[in-house]
Amino acid sequence: MAQRRQRPDGQQSEETEAVDFATTVECLERLVERLESGELSLESSLAAFEEGIRLTRDAQRRLDEAELRVRTLTEGEEGGMALAPFSGPAEEDCER
Repeated sequence: MAQRRQRPDGQQSEETEAVDFATTVECLERLVERLESGELSLESSLAAFEEGIRLTRDAQRRLDEAELRVRTLTEGEEGGMALAPFSGPAEEDCER
């Protein structure tokens, strides 16, 4: 389901709730650059700041969910963590 939001520059944008984490981080980086440029009006700066807070909270929620999933997958039967060294994907996995 797409939501229509007012962008800090005053234009409307279509956003989906299923934006991936990397896209969220990229949006945050662009917002920071625009805020640091000093070219935005006070109202646009406040709107960009509000959008940045929303994106930051969304990114933190995603990180928390990912951590919970990792803990669930690595938790031992007695409830303790079964820690093991991380090994990247096998060579054949990367060639797909």
